[in-house]
Amino acid sequence: MAVKMEVKMEREDEQLSHSDPLELEDRILELCTANEKGITEQTIITDQPSINVETRKKALQRLLSVGKIEVYKQGSSLIYRLKTNVGTSSTKGFELEEKVVYQIIEGSGTKGIWTRDIRTSSNLTDLQINKCLKTLESKKLVKKVKTVPPSKKKIYMLFDLEPDESLTGGAWYSDQEFETEFVDVLNVKCQQYLQKKARNACSEHSAPLLQRRASSATVSEVCEYIKKLNISRVDLTHRNLESILNTLVFDGKALMTHELGPDGTAIKVYRATKLYTNGGQHLVPGFSRTPCGICPVIDQCTPDGAISPLNCTYMKDWLRF
Repeated sequence: MAVKMEVKMEREDEQLSHSDPLELEDRILELCTANEKGITEQTIITDQPSINVETRKKALQRLLSVGKIEVYKQGSSLIYRLKTNVGTSSTKGFELEEKVVYQIIEGSGTKGIWTRDIRTSSNLTDLQINKCLKTLESKKLVKKVKTVPPSKKKIYMLFDLEPDESLTGGAWYSDQEFETEFVDVLNVKCQQYLQKKARNACSEHSAPLLQRRASSATVSEVCEYIKKLNISRVDLTHRNLESILNTLVFDGKALMTHELGPDGTAIKVYRATKLYTNGGQHLVPGFSRTPCGICPVIDQCTPDGAISPLNCTYMKDWLRF
């Protein structure tokens, strides 16, 4: 009985010895070392049940402020783990709340995170979050990003990151407004480029197959042409120009096919379609929906010729449909 009482007293002394935040800090570091994936606050409570909330919070806050541990959100729990040397200077000296907010924003990447989601993830009040965000913005660690309509949410991300196009609208938006005129100009210039290639192909080649190949243009070629025109205030990517070329395809003004590239892989190529007019009005998109409307050799098609509607496979398939 005396032995049991002595063991119990030793355990109580061990728990009470950690009432000092400095001693508790050492124990928290030991727990983090033993658990590489991190620990929750419940882990500390289970290990040291006699420690009060104030002492535990003070120990965690000090370890975070000196950069010995870091905190991140996992599900509905905050995870504490040993801090690596990478990026310790950016959050050194922060309060616990600022650490939490910063690391939640850091985890959102280029997509950013809405203030309401920060509140949900951190369990902090709006007043605390706004104070943290103001501090982080003043230190140029995070920034607020304006999003395109209809969202217009307050989105935050790390200061040095470029926002995802889904937030800003990319090259097609300026000051949150869609640049209709700019897109229309690009459509015209891309169409003119394809038409010019088609005219040059007809004058330089007599064989239909050679004409077709010479009239085709890759996205890279169109992108290079648009850059030389110097009509854009922003750097247009291949993806931007491909979306413009696709609108030409949808409008019946261009065709998209695949050809083998220099390395043997299939690449997209675009070429202009012939637009037939009636009194100055383009017969598009109605006529272009028929095989004849987008046929590259329609000018050689005759009822009794080698190319004829009578033996046209595409026409038969279209009529059957």
